[in-house]
Amino acid sequence: MHFETLLTDSETKARRGKLHTDHGVIETPIFMPVGTSATVKGIQQRELKEDIKAQIILGNTYHLYMRPGMEVMEAAGGLHSFMHWQGPILTDSGGYQVYSLSNSRKIVEEGVRFQSHLDGSYHWFTPESAIDIQRSIGADIIMAFDECTPYPCDYGYAKKSLKLTHDWLLRCVKRMEETSPKYGHDQTLFPIVQGSVYEDLRKESAEFMAPYGKIGIAIGGLSVGEPEEELYHMTDIVTDQLPTDKARYLMGVGTPWNLLECISLGIDLFDCVLPSRNARHGLLYTRTGTINIKNKQWEFDFTPIDSESPLANDRFYTKAYLRHLFRTQENLGLQLATLHNLAFYLELMREARAHLDAGTFLPWKKQLIPQLKQRL
Repeated sequence: MHFETLLTDSETKARRGKLHTDHGVIETPIFMPVGTSATVKGIQQRELKEDIKAQIILGNTYHLYMRPGMEVMEAAGGLHSFMHWQGPILTDSGGYQVYSLSNSRKIVEEGVRFQSHLDGSYHWFTPESAIDIQRSIGADIIMAFDECTPYPCDYGYAKKSLKLTHDWLLRCVKRMEETSPKYGHDQTLFPIVQGSVYEDLRKESAEFMAPYGKIGIAIGGLSVGEPEEELYHMTDIVTDQLPTDKARYLMGVGTPWNLLECISLGIDLFDCVLPSRNARHGLLYTRTGTINIKNKQWEFDFTPIDSESPLANDRFYTKAYLRHLFRTQENLGLQLATLHNLAFYLELMREARAHLDAGTFLPWKKQLIPQLKQRL
């Protein structure tokens, strides 16, 4: 496994790269559809590969640990075999899910004790167990166990949390060295830069993490409620500190315009539940703006959802038809909306790569972002 930078844009910090894994080569910048519980909700693996052309998907350590559990996962031969997806997979460490269980978890130096959201049973996650679980899942890219600070967060708490995340990383690295992959393919560990919205903490964390990410480094603790300006500012600061020869993964981001802005700041990989979650609520992303497909204005609109979508020619579904499916609560509506949004995100990444190759990324981004932000 390795990451190679193909070019850096002359007007921004944007990069074109390739992330090589045993399950395939990932062209960057790229968006990863989120497959929390061994499925991208509403989408078949064949559609992920053939229609959306996803290059890598994300699995969730916490949810897979809860269900189906590691006994089933290992008996199946890992997540790739279990869900019949032979492309690359990235798993988060479960740290963010534990963070979201703020009312039922306790963080100590050893790790985190928390209650299951399913049955209230108590469990421990430690840096070591997070690595062991991700070894059993078998993802190509696995994440270090960290603490995701909330927003807002006072400086004292952020600094204390950062030390804990750094200490936990060293334990993750040690556990990686003590263990081996279980299914015959290589795995690599991404450290996670934290530090809330404090410049000195972000710089300190980026400097600390840099030597431990052999192939890539993640940026966490953003897109948790802070203003967009803070998201961009912190990302800009961190990418200035990170090595140029390693992939950069911005966790949990974001809207289509967030992705384009952060590509220009030097980010290579993204994931977010936004396109699939919003699709299930009828919110669709298009090149000319965002659509709430449940609104009455689409009742007699027999045009494609997005005429420039890669699905527009071979899957011609109209706005009126999709609105009808939502109003009648047909599952097909949720599936088609999810398929559309994820196809839109992946097409946006393909266009970004093409404009980087052509040297036209910045004017393209400037022209497109105002359109993307419109509400239709």
